[in-house]
Amino acid sequence: MHHRPFIRRRHTSALHAASLMCSPVEGSAEAEAVLSKPRFHLDLWLLFTVQNWILDVGRPVVMLVLPVDFFPVNRPGAVEYLHILYAVSTPLVLLKMLERSPRTLPRPAVRLGIICVVMGTSLHLVADSVTRRLVLIGYQLHLSVRENPVMQELKPASLVDAFELLFYYDDTLGHVMWCVPLFLVLFLFFSGSFSHRNRKQEEKMAPAAWMLLVPNAAYYWYLITERQTFILFIFTFFAMTATVMHQRRRGLVPDSNGLFMLCSFSAALVLVAFWVSCLWSDGVLRKKHPGLIYVPQPRAVYTLHLQQNGTT
Repeated sequence: MHHRPFIRRRHTSALHAASLMCSPVEGSAEAEAVLSKPRFHLDLWLLFTVQNWILDVGRPVVMLVLPVDFFPVNRPGAVEYLHILYAVSTPLVLLKMLERSPRTLPRPAVRLGIICVVMGTSLHLVADSVTRRLVLIGYQLHLSVRENPVMQELKPASLVDAFELLFYYDDTLGHVMWCVPLFLVLFLFFSGSFSHRNRKQEEKMAPAAWMLLVPNAAYYWYLITERQTFILFIFTFFAMTATVMHQRRRGLVPDSNGLFMLCSFSAALVLVAFWVSCLWSDGVLRKKHPGLIYVPQPRAVYTLHLQQNGTT
């Protein structure tokens, strides 16, 4: 007597399942509608944008707002603590992005990439901390290491080689170990963000994506200019474009997440082009960034133009 309602509910659910199995067209259409429903990962992209703006872009802002003597020079300051939090949170965000991605790397490659990110951010943390203290005593970021008046006064002169090694860890090795896994994870996530062409709603970007487009594109601009990662960025963008062309032949188009990434990368490329065009004829920055690819760093522009004007 007590088990009749339970048996009746089981009988009703079994009949419903049997009816779906007996009507394959209706059942498959309902299952396909549920499984292929478009979804923009708002929580993931919001976490990605907020932590980058607060813990990465926010560091130079905090450095400008807080007084110089707010923290002892021989101890970590607020900027360093933000950098430590960024070194911890970035691998977690990248792992979360890989969990949402249909395509991923083998587990040893994922672990190696996370180790590289942690080492790259750690190298940048140490070098950036020393650089910030050098700026307090007159180091000019728009000049090379040997051309700085502070370095020319060092005794013995061989100490300049040690500082050049420090800046190599910061500007070259640290940025490569930090940003290569980042762009690789972004490309893997993008390569799985495709859906069938016959779904019109998949070809439109979600309203929430439009709100995050500007801050996300602005962060990519900061990542390209300040971290000097234009080559990594442009190769990733070309790989994304080639993936779109390949998937279109298979009848697939980017979904909301894919369109969001394409629009963010395209807007960042426009911002970088505008930034370079405004500083194209600057001879001092040209000497600071020699070579075919000329992308000035914002902090070099600050110490060359804004800081000197403020002092004057």
